[in-house]
Amino acid sequence: MMKKSFIWVIIILLIGFLLGGITYYLLSKAVVQPYTPFTPRVPKQIEETSRAFSDIVKAVSPSVVNISSMKVVKRQPSPFDDFFDFLYPFPDGRGRKWKEQSLGSGVIVSSDGYIVTNNHVVEQADEIKVLLIDKKSFKAKIVGSDPKTDIAIIKIDAKGLPMIPWGDSDKLQVGEFVLAIGNPFGLSHTVTMGIISAVGRADIGITDYENFIQTDAAINPGNSGGPLVNIKGELIGINTAIFSKTGGYQGIGFAVPSNMVRIVMDQLIKQGKVTRGWLGITIQEITPEIAQKFGLKQSEGALVSDVARNSPAHKAGIIRGDIILEFNGKKIRDVATLRNMVAQSRIGSQVEMKILRRDKEIIIRAIIMELPADLSDVVPSSLQSTDMNESALSGVTVMDLNAAIAKQLGIDRDEKGVVIVKIEHGSSAEDVGLRKGDVIQEMDRQRINNMSDFNKMTSKIKTGDSVLLFINRSGKKFYVALPPQ
Repeated sequence: MMKKSFIWVIIILLIGFLLGGITYYLLSKAVVQPYTPFTPRVPKQIEETSRAFSDIVKAVSPSVVNISSMKVVKRQPSPFDDFFDFLYPFPDGRGRKWKEQSLGSGVIVSSDGYIVTNNHVVEQADEIKVLLIDKKSFKAKIVGSDPKTDIAIIKIDAKGLPMIPWGDSDKLQVGEFVLAIGNPFGLSHTVTMGIISAVGRADIGITDYENFIQTDAAINPGNSGGPLVNIKGELIGINTAIFSKTGGYQGIGFAVPSNMVRIVMDQLIKQGKVTRGWLGITIQEITPEIAQKFGLKQSEGALVSDVARNSPAHKAGIIRGDIILEFNGKKIRDVATLRNMVAQSRIGSQVEMKILRRDKEIIIRAIIMELPADLSDVVPSSLQSTDMNESALSGVTVMDLNAAIAKQLGIDRDEKGVVIVKIEHGSSAEDVGLRKGDVIQEMDRQRINNMSDFNKMTSKIKTGDSVLLFINRSGKKFYVALPPQ
């Protein structure tokens, strides 16, 4: 019996030891282990890329300046000024004149103090101050400005300044990395990064000559006039404007390309003004509808809608309806491309153009003249007159143009054609933007001198046909394709 009791004691002890061991093991596992910091393994290529961007900023930032301009604004005097001066003899800050201050950016382009910025940053300024990265302050003077591109050149009296190298904006590719450096909201030397979203942006309505670089690098008020640089640290554009509904960054910014800036800068420094080339033509975009009527496979080139009398184009033999395909060997994508090429051409130089005229390509050479100061003095080359009768085309009612009506419409009294007097609501003419008072001078590239010509042409139009019209609207001439009803 004792022997059995002893065996049970041994068994119980063994079970106790076993349970104790299991408990100890479980408790030891439950103890929180000390935290060991984790160091991420960053690929060497990423480290090098990060350092490269930092190096670009270090190289470029010294050439970027903060510009503050001040102008005195005067209020027009009022007959009641003396009375209010008597009632309120102490100034309250809202007197007859006050100071307005604006902030912007600029970039040093020469070691002797020439700085590029935007015209709107320094326009009408009475005093301009430039602050360098080392906090040195200088008074600046305006060397010249060009509102048509929104570029201005200012100068400070200093030597040995850090200057930015120029890049070739014609070689830019969409998707390239870029940095924008400036003073948004007065925050000195702020750097933002993005890509080139588009090149050759035009018809935005910011300046007369537009060929903008579009970027998503953050640009805000105060960035105006600052540089847009590539990964080589070269100046490829001057930040000029943003597309925004709030006044702040929304991912769309525009910069004037460096090649355009350089041409403007050189002329402003040497001549104090910008002279632009002139051919004497009015041009318009080629829409798919117009391309179809002209028998074109692509909507490329610039359509000549008018030629000024005695202009270089007129003397060279360019006529209305010509399509300019190339200018000095360079392909013309759109109206803005040709406009900028002509404007940047040297005065007195000969240019060569490839023209498409009625399905035949020809070469025409012209001598560039200087753009007239007042284009209202330029007389169109097409001159003409008429009687009276009435007809309709796809909801359009017209009548003969005469000298009295021409005077009311603000066009040359000798112009010929038929004038639109009524457009039906919902018609194709209304859809394409024709208006009462527009003068039809061609239909399907056939001259319309009067109602007789108009009626002859309308009788040839079949159901489902589209019609190419040449319109004179208060002296502005253009083609429009009228689709079938």
